[in-house]
Amino acid sequence: MMETTVAQKLEALVKLQTIDSKLDEILKVRGDLPEEVRDLEDELEGYKTRIAKYNSEIEILEQEKTKYKQGAKDAEKNIKKYTEQQSNVRNNREYDAITKEIELQTLEIQIMEKKTREANVKIEGKQKEIESAEQILNQRLADLKNKKVELEQIVDESKEEENKLKKERQIAEKSIDERLLYSYNRIRSNAVNGLAVVPVKRDACGGCFNTVPPQRQGDIREKKKIIVCEHCGRIFCDVESPVVAELVGAKK
Repeated sequence: MMETTVAQKLEALVKLQTIDSKLDEILKVRGDLPEEVRDLEDELEGYKTRIAKYNSEIEILEQEKTKYKQGAKDAEKNIKKYTEQQSNVRNNREYDAITKEIELQTLEIQIMEKKTREANVKIEGKQKEIESAEQILNQRLADLKNKKVELEQIVDESKEEENKLKKERQIAEKSIDERLLYSYNRIRSNAVNGLAVVPVKRDACGGCFNTVPPQRQGDIREKKKIIVCEHCGRIFCDVESPVVAELVGAKK
């Protein structure tokens, strides 16, 4: 297999960068919508979890209420039993002991009723929290629906072009050395503007705009080796002629 020259490698990288820049433009049109959709979905999950937690707590409180009510019923039965026993006592000592038990059971009923009321207050509070969370949840669901519709419309408009570019990218990747492709992707992921391959424009890096010395520009023009910017690490593909740049500017 014929060895690829540096010029050919750079040409392949420029082609890939061009495709990626077009894909970036498509994504740019979508703006923050994809992230907003993800944030809303996460927020909805949070509210659903919160509501489920409140419902679980209400269930536990209802079980406690049942226990308190049963405790009160048991105490009432005991009072009835002790009251019947009072009529059959043989002395004041037995009478006083039974009277004490009745008082204790009466106090137990009061405690159980108080705990039941407290549980009701807590349940009412949890139900209000659920209502509030459900209102916000419904609002967020409506927001999410609108955002998704908006995003789908934008995606549909560029879907054909995006799929075409993605296929072109897959083909372009195959013509680039694996190590060079890795470097390209790494540089691109760290670049704010997504540019990993840039020319030298007006004696400066086309990515970070730091000055490139004349000797280094000469090496870039020769295309005998891959040269990167010593400041930002971007790959230099060529040196743009000032004359050409001025002519292009004049035509515009």
